[in-house]
Amino acid sequence: MKNKLFVLLFLILLLTSCVGVSSKGIFGTGVSVAFDPRSVGTQIDDSIMEKSLSAKILLLDKSYFLSVKSKVLDGRIFLTGKVDNPEEKLKLTKLAWETLGVRSVRNDIKIKEEFNFKQSAKDLLITSQLRTALIINKEIKATNYQIDTYKRKIYIYGIAIKPGEKDMVVKEAKEILDVKDVIASIILVDDLRIQKN
Repeated sequence: MKNKLFVLLFLILLLTSCVGVSSKGIFGTGVSVAFDPRSVGTQIDDSIMEKSLSAKILLLDKSYFLSVKSKVLDGRIFLTGKVDNPEEKLKLTKLAWETLGVRSVRNDIKIKEEFNFKQSAKDLLITSQLRTALIINKEIKATNYQIDTYKRKIYIYGIAIKPGEKDMVVKEAKEILDVKDVIASIILVDDLRIQKN
């Protein structure tokens, strides 16, 4: 009797501890479900598209695992990273367009050059500075943005909650020292197909 009670108590404790809060959101999309302005259905659709595209890219060439990133927001696909030649970039664009449910594709993939540690360190510093600036600015929902920097050009992907938020994000990015250009692919929450109620 005591053993059964102990086992039952242990199982209840074990099962209730499985429920947790994830900062990665549904299927690891990078945005918390509770704070994402997209509907849960749209988040799931985007996550499925992103995982499907990632799998196709990986099947095309395993070296793309570390060199190419994809992000899907409201059916819009954003590609970043580096490839060896223009033909590969074209193949990846075609692959993205073949993904079921895609509305548009933005390909910001660059052609690889010789590795430059100094440039990579600068890019990492720029990304970190912008991420910090977005977190500190209380008028910007920092978790809604993905930032990539390549050769001092900042690529920002995300969803703005308020109309002026996109301008604030771009302004924060332009204020960082040594930034050459800011390429913002920011969707306003009102422009989403289906919004969270």
